[in-house]
Amino acid sequence: MKKIIIILIGLILVVSCTKEEVNDIVTNNSSLEESQKLLSVVEINSYIEEQLKKDADLLWIKAPANVLWSAVIHGDGYLSIGYGKEGNFSYQKSLESNRTKEKILDILKSKEVLAKSNPITDQQEVLQYVEVKIANLETIVALQKTNDIRYLEPSSYANFLDLNNDGQAQKNFGCARNGRTVNPEDYRVTAPNSWIPWTFDIHNIPEAWQYSTGAGITVGIIDSGISDSQKFLGSDFNDGFSSGRSIQKLGTFDGSVVDDCGHGTAMSAAIAGPRNDDAMPVGVAYNCNLVSYRGTGDVLLESRKERRSVSKALVELADNPDVKIISMSIGWVWTVGNIKDAVKYAYSKGKMIVAAGGTSTTFTNWYAVIFPASMKETVAVTGIKENGKRCNICHDGKKIDFTVMMQRDNDADRTMPVLGYRSDVRNMVGGSSIATATTAGIAALVWATNPNMSREEVLEKMQRAGEYYPERNNRYGYGKIDVLKAVQ
Repeated sequence: MKKIIIILIGLILVVSCTKEEVNDIVTNNSSLEESQKLLSVVEINSYIEEQLKKDADLLWIKAPANVLWSAVIHGDGYLSIGYGKEGNFSYQKSLESNRTKEKILDILKSKEVLAKSNPITDQQEVLQYVEVKIANLETIVALQKTNDIRYLEPSSYANFLDLNNDGQAQKNFGCARNGRTVNPEDYRVTAPNSWIPWTFDIHNIPEAWQYSTGAGITVGIIDSGISDSQKFLGSDFNDGFSSGRSIQKLGTFDGSVVDDCGHGTAMSAAIAGPRNDDAMPVGVAYNCNLVSYRGTGDVLLESRKERRSVSKALVELADNPDVKIISMSIGWVWTVGNIKDAVKYAYSKGKMIVAAGGTSTTFTNWYAVIFPASMKETVAVTGIKENGKRCNICHDGKKIDFTVMMQRDNDADRTMPVLGYRSDVRNMVGGSSIATATTAGIAALVWATNPNMSREEVLEKMQRAGEYYPERNNRYGYGKIDVLKAVQ
């Protein structure tokens, strides 16, 4: 009888344990199904905004696997992978980084059916970066566990800036091809019949021309290119008091060098527009050389094509021994790995990279400085009004290095006059974009006083000429530059 009772108790325990195991399996399977759920754009954007408000940046590699995977899938499956050691910019890669790349390829070939032949859609050896196309969550999980992977990012997730309220980011942001009427109080005429923008006098730029016009210095600009309808940034680049200089138009985006947005034309004009007798606004460094890269469609770096193009342009400008300054009036709201690597690469080559602190209506109230101006390797610039406060749509913050006065107090539309998209029109442009281009031109003026100076020596002269030097303002850095003081 006792044996029967013991056996019955044993059976009850076995059944009980089996039920608990089944419940655990069901729970685990339910959890797994939940983790494999494709999140909506709204859910992903909620995570992004939370991270930006918390850390002022977004590191996708630290995101939950299903969040990163969902963003990749919503971005057509493209994933950017940075591998190897940070800042190892050598064409002769270490054994370790080569092994890491092989591990990545092995993971892709084991987890992705379509990756068995050639999983790589783009790569840059010098930056230790590959772009691949994936479909499976397991791939993300495996990559997040792999050592020596610096970043994992959705290459083409462009649904965050819902500026049109239609689920898509606003296109052609910052673009303007129409001419503008310039208020007569916003310029003055100088020889031979050239317009000096009102903003130049605030910074003592015309006085600085007695000492430097930027001759012999080459400025690179990465933007939307240059209009083929603007002869003063083409056949008449050497005209009037501007002579003996060169302009190059290159492209890494859409196989074209021609600006169909207008933003790149305006920024190039602010830097290097000629000083001639055609009653047109002059550029800051009207005798500098210019190398223009069409690397974007507009100012937002939201697409994989733009990110890849800007990264490539940065590498090419870094490898160009003539280029000393790189102007970037473009950006994004979080760090983009392959562009970050390219900025560091250009910095390692001694280039001064001037970047826009940010221009927006959506994030001005809570977001500080955008990427890549947020990097310590860049010189971050923003725009201010006559009263010294930031412009209506400009970002500011502790990472800003300099400011440029570019907006009237009582009229936000009265900003800085520049050459228009066509040779017969003028434009007026504001925001941190024009402030950045202006500062790149100022750097060219300073560097031209002694081309043998290092980037650090030029930057120190600019800092010493800042209105807040030797202190740094918590929102505006060294503030407005007295360019006359800087070139002396």
